Amino acid sequence: MTPNDRAQKAAQTMWQQDHASQWMGMELMHAEEGTAVMELTVAQHHCNGHGMCHGGVIFTLADSAFAFACNSRNQVTVAQHNTITYVASGRLGDRLRAEATEISLTGRSGITDVQITNQSGVLIAEFRGLSRAIKGTVFDEA
Repeated sequence: MTPNDRAQKAAQTMWQQDHASQWMGMELMHAEEGTAVMELTVAQHHCNGHGMCHGGVIFTLADSAFAFACNSRNQVTVAQHNTITYVASGRLGDRLRAEATEISLTGRSGITDVQITNQSGVLIAEFRGLSRAIKGTVFDEA
């Protein structure tokens, strides 16, 4: 199995069980070793009292992309620490895109950056996730 075949199989397996991301309306667009792309169209139920996309929704979109990138090697990997910086507001009807890219992987610890942009390429937020590999695999390769 090639690294990208493994990443796609891990993503497919995770997606089938990721009820939270599906419930929020996210779509898994792409997964390769160390990378993933998730998208979400901002609906009314994603908006806060200011009429902007809720920061927690943006964080969740980034966190989901982070998870798919981190687990792309078929090693169960979880978040250890995440931070986000909001740069611009997401608005009703915006198509948000979260692109996760692994920056570093040393032993069981990784760093993954996620850029969240809208349909016009405007930067909405920057997310950095620190991950930790734990026991187990996403799917059985045997």
